[in-house]
Amino acid sequence: MTKTDDFPWPAPGTPLADVLTPMPVIDEVRLANNIARAQEYVTAQGKAFRPHIKTHKIPAIAHQQLASGAVGINCQKVTEAEVFADAGCDDILITYNLLGSARLARLQKLNLRVNKLRVVADSAVTVAGLSDAFADASKPLAVLVECDTGAGRCGVQTPDDAVELAQAINAAKGLRFDGLMTYPPVSGAATVEDFFRKTMARLADLGIDCPVRSNGGSPDLFASGKVPSATEHRAGTYVYNDRSMVRAGECGADDIAMHVLATVVSRPTPTRAVLDAGSKALTSDLLGFSDHGEIVELPGARITSLSEEHAVVDLTDCAGPLPEVGTRVRVIPNHTCVVSNLFDRMVFHKNGVVTRVETVAARGTVW
Repeated sequence: MTKTDDFPWPAPGTPLADVLTPMPVIDEVRLANNIARAQEYVTAQGKAFRPHIKTHKIPAIAHQQLASGAVGINCQKVTEAEVFADAGCDDILITYNLLGSARLARLQKLNLRVNKLRVVADSAVTVAGLSDAFADASKPLAVLVECDTGAGRCGVQTPDDAVELAQAINAAKGLRFDGLMTYPPVSGAATVEDFFRKTMARLADLGIDCPVRSNGGSPDLFASGKVPSATEHRAGTYVYNDRSMVRAGECGADDIAMHVLATVVSRPTPTRAVLDAGSKALTSDLLGFSDHGEIVELPGARITSLSEEHAVVDLTDCAGPLPEVGTRVRVIPNHTCVVSNLFDRMVFHKNGVVTRVETVAARGTVW
């Protein structure tokens, strides 16, 4: 039994006003609209859409995305992919350099039970490890070369580097080169297109097929048509949306599907309130903001600090009526993906009435 098995989770039909806080709540209508809107756009660009499930970590939502037309899903770690394979997802891309015998042993088993499994690599060391694990495998492992197109995280640095690693993958036992993958910075479409186009040309000169060119990012989701060489786009945050997505112009306030319900538990001074949603309920990610989330009911209020169980709110510039102790509010997180990994379950609702409770099945799958 887990610590939350005996928690009084709200039954369908329960008003949100009766849901214990802090609690992330998902608007069913906005969720469905976000899924449909993104899928329609990417399909119209002639590309496949591959949602990144790190945002929600819930198999039921992945199946909503697949039913809407997604070609498959994007996971970040082997254990995360295992959860979704268990739930019937059979086209999975893991966008992470996978190292170590224990992890690769699990990857071997996963490759046998998933119809289409792909991983990425950006170094000869990663390729060698994958090859050692799959040299005698009955099913080869498909590998994409990860390319750094300006984000400054992982990835080979030049098209020449990409071609060299693609050749190494093709020459390695148990592996098959399947294409290119990148996670670019915001507004990086032109750089991605240039990198992909140059790499594809050089691969073609060598007679090497490059069937997959995977681009990604929610902030550039609705600009994915600007990378004609990409065959697919990956995005995660769009499914719920958050404060950073509104700032990026990718959605409006009416597209926010996740809020964190919280309660004012203290008003120690006229200009300070304290919520019951601290760092264990709201992400400490700032993402360029100076505070830790936006409170829908308190325009102008600022969540200035988080401790584990408390959020301190500065009410100095609050434009509306000031809250009393016991007031319930909705917080728009800066970064919704992190919030998903803080809770065992999510409460879904329609028009303020609970529709279902879903387990965050891939919570904590960091290996």
